[in-house]
Amino acid sequence: MSLDVGRTAGPLLLLDTASLYFRAFYGVPDSVRAPDGTPVNAVRGLLDMTARLVTARRPSRLVACWDDDWRPAFRVEAIPGYKAHRVAADGGEEVPPDLTAQIPLIIAVLGALGIARVGAPGYEADDVIGTLTAREVARPPAERVPVEVVTGDRDLFQLVDDEAAVRVLYTARGINDLDVVDQARLTERYDVRSGAAYADMAVLRGDSSDGLPGVAGIGEKTAAALIGRYGSLDAVLEALRDGDGGLTPAQRRRLTDALPYLAVAPRVVTVARDAPVAEADDLLPPEPPDPDGLVALAARSGLTSSVSRLLASFAAL
Repeated sequence: MSLDVGRTAGPLLLLDTASLYFRAFYGVPDSVRAPDGTPVNAVRGLLDMTARLVTARRPSRLVACWDDDWRPAFRVEAIPGYKAHRVAADGGEEVPPDLTAQIPLIIAVLGALGIARVGAPGYEADDVIGTLTAREVARPPAERVPVEVVTGDRDLFQLVDDEAAVRVLYTARGINDLDVVDQARLTERYDVRSGAAYADMAVLRGDSSDGLPGVAGIGEKTAAALIGRYGSLDAVLEALRDGDGGLTPAQRRRLTDALPYLAVAPRVVTVARDAPVAEADDLLPPEPPDPDGLVALAARSGLTSSVSRLLASFAAL
């Protein structure tokens, strides 16, 4: 949706929703419950975090990005071990039962508030974020706003692009102490100079939390040094093919042994920029679409204070 205020508009805030509600579930005591005794700690934490983000970042648009498929088939086909350690006995994602029970309420509250919640069949929230970011960057300059991605997942650092005004608000230290990741921060923290370089480094390094083995014997520092020297993963592999003397014998051996992995890993690591994400009204709602229904839902769930704080953050913009 276009905005008439142009460059002065607040950013497009893209929430990695699952990352936030998992953080809330483990960070808010499970004694936080609805009047009927059901747990609502993840819901309350998510709402309170969103209120703080809106107050601090003053977005003009907001999307709660959703995992329609937490382990997409195209990634599993490339690397069967992708997130395999998180698969539950029933084939779904292993999630604490008290959190699973809250997800329908999260969906209901977001809908009652009028916050856009967007997923894509067969894709993760990361891919939704990548696609919405690409769409924003492709807008005419007069209609474009900066993009801020809120996540606890380093994978999304690959989207960082100063020229396109895309940065990541990394939640590792908490919502009140966000690590604002731009290209300077990538250079400072990881010794890579762009989001694309971070993705290439991540392929080489691997990520045990996602079941990505990386190249054996090549850790983060060596991976960053290789990308820094050659410019990209493709250029590293070209140097390997050409027998470039900049690669040590050990590096050549390790890269050669890992060629089958390196042939498929970029498809797994790289977030989609063209996922089938439906258009949604992502403007911050001036008021809830059903105020009475929201009041009733909040009261039933013991969330009146959190809902009120979030609505107040919207009204203050």
